[in-house]
Amino acid sequence: MRKPGSTLITTAGMAFAAVLGLLLSLAGPSTGKAEAADGGIHVSDGRVVEGNGNAFVMRGVNHAYTWYPEQTSSIADIAAKGANTVRVVLGSGGRWTKTNASQVSTLIEQCKENKVICVLEVHDTTGYGEDGAATSLDQAADYWISVKSALEGQEDYVVVNIGNEPFGNTNYTAWTDATKAAITKLRGAGIDHALMVDAPNWGQDWSGTMRSNAASVFASDPDRNTIFSIHMYGVYDTAAEVQDYLNAFVGNGLPIVVGEFGDQHSDGNPDEDAIMATAQSLGIGYIGWSWSGNGSGVEYLDMVNGFDPNSLTSWGDRFFNGSNGIAATSKTATVYGGGDDGGGDDGSTGGTAPNGYPYCVNGSASDPDGDGWGWENSRSCVVPGGLAPNGYSYCANGSASDPDGDGWGWENSRSCVVRGGAADR
Repeated sequence: MRKPGSTLITTAGMAFAAVLGLLLSLAGPSTGKAEAADGGIHVSDGRVVEGNGNAFVMRGVNHAYTWYPEQTSSIADIAAKGANTVRVVLGSGGRWTKTNASQVSTLIEQCKENKVICVLEVHDTTGYGEDGAATSLDQAADYWISVKSALEGQEDYVVVNIGNEPFGNTNYTAWTDATKAAITKLRGAGIDHALMVDAPNWGQDWSGTMRSNAASVFASDPDRNTIFSIHMYGVYDTAAEVQDYLNAFVGNGLPIVVGEFGDQHSDGNPDEDAIMATAQSLGIGYIGWSWSGNGSGVEYLDMVNGFDPNSLTSWGDRFFNGSNGIAATSKTATVYGGGDDGGGDDGSTGGTAPNGYPYCVNGSASDPDGDGWGWENSRSCVVPGGLAPNGYSYCANGSASDPDGDGWGWENSRSCVVRGGAADR
């Protein structure tokens, strides 16, 4: 998202968005599952995991710290709503006042005190190439190196999001080489954290540039520890577009997070229901925009009114309390004592299912209604073999629940998958 008061989309972006369907039909190259060395938050088998190997599925909120540094309680307020991640807007000194190392340390401590993972991002890069005030990814890398002292030793708690929406709709093909160079620079400087990289085209990648080049960007990281972030606004106004994009990454074993999205936007009406449902079914993270402080016509993106945690907006209520929202799906990182302890991946001794939930240690004994979901240790768990690969429950009544024969049924007021049907994959 851009700073409040900036233009939201360009004529070029509107024109090119018309070819989205064709571009998104092109899947990125498959190079096998993405792997990184253990230690801290890292990538393993194409998924974001903690140092102990436990899957970490981000369920977070963006907070515009650099524009509202006086809002010192926001991280605590967001955590109190159940989020397990806060993406914090920083300034690198190019366009906005530099967030110095001392301030970064304070923000990290606030995250740790409130048991959320910090995704720290430089916002000055927004729309580089199209917005003349924006700074480059190379300059963003220099910023991270300048605050390295605040980052050292925080690999379990911090993800470094190199630069927000680092290219607009001008010269966006330079994204690939610029991103690789920034990653190389940071690794060469000894920054060992999980890195997050935003897509070009104001974060929405309507051109498919990140999608087509993600595998080579991942391979350029000597630590194999780069997470890709797509921002979903008006370009993603149908479930098919959301699913096609996210499935392209998951299918190619590449880590993907929805780093920003809202429930409406001036460039089109994003399908927030599909974004949240697809992220949940695929076991990938999402971070909604934003806690509070939006202006110039996009105030509807505020989750609370005037930074008041007791005054949810309609978007905030939907995000926190609605279907596939924070209250229903967020799990605290195990580094803070949440989640499970890693374990195996076959369900025999616990472990984590592909959708990010722990397997039930007691199997079907924890699932009296036979829907594939159990309840152990005061949390939901997945019965091994009880859910379809896409994370949905199998239909108890089989094809009888699927009158149109598309592999999807409807039972107990929710979708289910017919075992062996078209959706069972």
